[in-house]
Amino acid sequence: MLEISTTLFIPLAEIEIASIRAQGPGGQNVNKVSSAIHLRFDIAKSSLSEEVKQRLLQHRDSRISGEGVVVIKAQRYRNLEKNRADALDRLRQLVLAATQVQKARRATKPGKNAKRRRVDSKTKRGKLKVLRKKIDY
Repeated sequence: MLEISTTLFIPLAEIEIASIRAQGPGGQNVNKVSSAIHLRFDIAKSSLSEEVKQRLLQHRDSRISGEGVVVIKAQRYRNLEKNRADALDRLRQLVLAATQVQKARRATKPGKNAKRRRVDSKTKRGKLKVLRKKIDY
């Protein structure tokens, strides 16, 4: 079980983990050892609540494909187990971010003093520019 929060869990059977060869520099080791992790998690087939599924699908993240599959590639470490733990932690953070409801934004208007200060600064700036003009005799 992957623990997302104290009340939310994902069974490891729903998470597809495959080891692949890592990219980038590393000499012969990168060519021989499959130390990177390719994690796939199908949101629609998961045991998450419908509300969390909808939030995950609406979440704008490049790791979520159009079919609703989370694809995470972890190759930060040279160790397979560390990459596996990193991929699971990144999935946990993604699902945790989808469970938190954002506070609705309310449109606000500037106060009376803010409006007065803005107009005062504009008139002050205008007077300064008038002083720069040529003086006509």
